[in-house]
Amino acid sequence: MSRRKRIGALAVLLGLTVPLFAAPAGAAEPGKTLTWGACPEDVVVPAGIVLQCATVPVPLDYRTPEGARIDVVISRLAGTKPAARRGVLMLNPGGPGGSGLSFPADLASHGMPASVLDRYDVIGMDTRGIGHCAPVSCGFTAEQEYLGNIPPYAVDEAAVVEQAKIAEGVATQCAANDKDGRLRHITTANMARDLDRIRVALGEEKTSFLGYSYGSALGAAYASMFPEKSDRIVLDSNVGDTHLDREGLRRFGLGAEETFPDFAKWVAARHESYGLGRTAAEMRRTYFALAEKLDKTPVNGLDGRLFRLATFAGLYGKTRYGQTAQWWQSVRDGDKATAGRVAAEAKRLSPAAAPSPTDNPWSVFLAVTCNDVAWPSNVRTYQRGVAEDRERYPLYGAAGANITPCAFWPYAPAEPPVAVTDKGPENVLVVQNRRDPATPLRGGQLIDEKFGARSRLVTVDASGHGVYVLGDNACALNTTTNFLMSGKLPRRDVYCS
Repeated sequence: MSRRKRIGALAVLLGLTVPLFAAPAGAAEPGKTLTWGACPEDVVVPAGIVLQCATVPVPLDYRTPEGARIDVVISRLAGTKPAARRGVLMLNPGGPGGSGLSFPADLASHGMPASVLDRYDVIGMDTRGIGHCAPVSCGFTAEQEYLGNIPPYAVDEAAVVEQAKIAEGVATQCAANDKDGRLRHITTANMARDLDRIRVALGEEKTSFLGYSYGSALGAAYASMFPEKSDRIVLDSNVGDTHLDREGLRRFGLGAEETFPDFAKWVAARHESYGLGRTAAEMRRTYFALAEKLDKTPVNGLDGRLFRLATFAGLYGKTRYGQTAQWWQSVRDGDKATAGRVAAEAKRLSPAAAPSPTDNPWSVFLAVTCNDVAWPSNVRTYQRGVAEDRERYPLYGAAGANITPCAFWPYAPAEPPVAVTDKGPENVLVVQNRRDPATPLRGGQLIDEKFGARSRLVTVDASGHGVYVLGDNACALNTTTNFLMSGKLPRRDVYCS
């Protein structure tokens, strides 16, 4: 569930070092214990934006804090008005498994308000296991039949059994590649503890946080584990808890049902161009016809599973609608070349090269998801779930309910998942699109309910994954920016039409 792909192409790297500015009277000096310098060469930022990077040592295992250590690599986009400095705003782009070192520059280039950039040092990072922070690997290769963080759509019970064999093999493979024993320590709770170590290293009494998608779970965990150290917390496009569990994964089916009508109406209004249906209802029938046709007869590597996955990815934002409709046309017309490209694009969401560029992100996704909470291990449980969700959410429910490597994960959770606490400051703003394929509105409602009086819910009458800065709703942008500036939550929940 990463937001980086929405940002667009990146430009050149700026390996410049900027002197630390003086902190306002009475405030902790930022970065006092850190040495800032150039970021790694693969951290690419637009021209004119200067990022600095540093490392923060943290325990690999917080149960033995004096034992082995790893270095969390962080980045900083320094605030432009030191005299008005509020503090630090930590970011997480999602995943779990999304690299976040370039994320401050990504958001700045995408239009993050100057008022926020003036008053905050915006902090990105590669959280534990990701990128430059003690990266882990399950050793995924191109030959594997594995589709990453979303299980493949299961057309029947036999498909669940077949996927169980693949999932068990993946779990065994991850354990075999865990040479340094790091995999079991990659959890949301440990990442939240790392955030607090970063806060201390930055010399801050408190930290603000902005997290998207899975980043909402990490932010909720931090606000619950360290309530008095949390300043202003924004949770955007919400998982619904501090972890992604089986019910959270099954909500992909709900998200697809709620979001598909927007895509369908958009394409139907352009029927003269695409010819896929004059109404949303006709578009829905076209979807099922194409998917079922490919279930029976794949075209150049494109089967029903990959067609459904590619369509689901196409629901993430309006900018993807046209390309997705074009793909549908090609499938309908039997265009083998384009069908092959669609299959390749869908597989791009999964390990697709050897060594796979997505090996590390998918390895982290599995580690966090499987380590955070115990998953059912009985294949029959997943068969029942697939049957239920195929009826409840016909578009995509039989994917999110399918079995994952977590059913066979070799490590038991080291601790219970972080419980959301409603005890603490009223400082959590929950921002949520009404129609989001990956993190539907229900996730935002759930986390808001758990925080109680500590939070307010901003519901946006929009479609897509990502609201603040990444969306285009003025009310949502203004409400979130005002909270980051003033620290005051709205008096009541907000509905942005």
